[in-house]
Amino acid sequence: MARLSLAQARRIALAAQGFTDPRPRSAPTVRQFRRAMDRMSALQLDSVNVLCRSHYLPVLARLGPFDREKLDTYLYRSGEHFELYTHEAAIISQDLQPHMRYRASQPRWKAGLKLEKELPGYVDAVFDEVAERGPLSIKDLSDPGDRSGPWWGQSKGKVALDWLYYTGRLAIRERTPMFVSVYDRPENVIRPDVLARPEVAMREALKHQMALGARSHGIGTDKDLADYFRLKVTDVRPLLDELVADGVLERVDVDGWGEGLYLHSEAKRPRRITGRALLTPFDPVVWYRPRAEALFDFHYRIEIYTPEHKRVFGYYVLPFLVDDELVARVDLKADRKAGVLLVKGAYLEERIVEPAQRDRAAAELWSTLDEMAEWLGLDGVGVADKGDLAPLLLRSRE
Repeated sequence: MARLSLAQARRIALAAQGFTDPRPRSAPTVRQFRRAMDRMSALQLDSVNVLCRSHYLPVLARLGPFDREKLDTYLYRSGEHFELYTHEAAIISQDLQPHMRYRASQPRWKAGLKLEKELPGYVDAVFDEVAERGPLSIKDLSDPGDRSGPWWGQSKGKVALDWLYYTGRLAIRERTPMFVSVYDRPENVIRPDVLARPEVAMREALKHQMALGARSHGIGTDKDLADYFRLKVTDVRPLLDELVADGVLERVDVDGWGEGLYLHSEAKRPRRITGRALLTPFDPVVWYRPRAEALFDFHYRIEIYTPEHKRVFGYYVLPFLVDDELVARVDLKADRKAGVLLVKGAYLEERIVEPAQRDRAAAELWSTLDEMAEWLGLDGVGVADKGDLAPLLLRSRE
């Protein structure tokens, strides 16, 4: 069994995610969007907009500044991708749709089941309304109902639309500028050639998802690979032996990580990684927190729903990647009224102790923030005096 160092494993993982692909010298094209999506396999969505919509940030990290409207047009209008609840809400290739149909036959969402039981006929009425009137959001329904709470207290209309989406009777056609889902019949969203393909049996579908997760991770544990499409590791662990026998995966040991990890047959093994990027909390590099900790020695928890006085690092904290290490984390906010990208807190990782390392982290972060501010249409970067990286960051600006 091959043995790798942890640094080798990090480089393999980053290469699989596209961090060895050259950045475009000019505005990214559809071809480059396609390449980035192929590397990631899934682009997770999230509604939090304190900085910008989260799905833009993995593309920014890999390609540099791009036209966000052009990306959305590609994602929702090209016929190459569609939105599905896989790794949470995510955008994936339409070619995966036959491998995902089994999910629609076994939905377990309690709110949807409860609505069907308590209001018989209502879900069908919502479906008929979408079918007759065309693409609709919750605001367009004739009887949407009222929200039952400020957070996840969804109205009956929203539950019905999402239930129809989970069960495959509706698809999400697009998102409005306010990130509201617009629902339509699947035949108006998914390409006819994809819908004409037979449904893939569940076992083969799970095996395919595990292989794809392994390709996008490059290397990982059984739990890492299962998490990519949010599969139960107990369901898919037996399939790993088959993927090894098929030559898709190879078992390897990684010093400092563990034994019997899995390396994808197409994984590149770069000698070095160069570059810098801020990663959204929902980037595939860090979205499975145990993996980020094992691979990068980066203990990471999102604190959006933590009361402010209990937060350790801040509300919307982005890990900062330099070469093949996560060296810092930054709490960011786009203060659109003031026209400033606000650094509310900036923190070096404890293992970054050498003065040269610290200075480089600050300089690279400043350049990345300056680039991000311009991309967001903001006038500059403001730095609050919070965190051990903040003074170095201010000095880099001078």
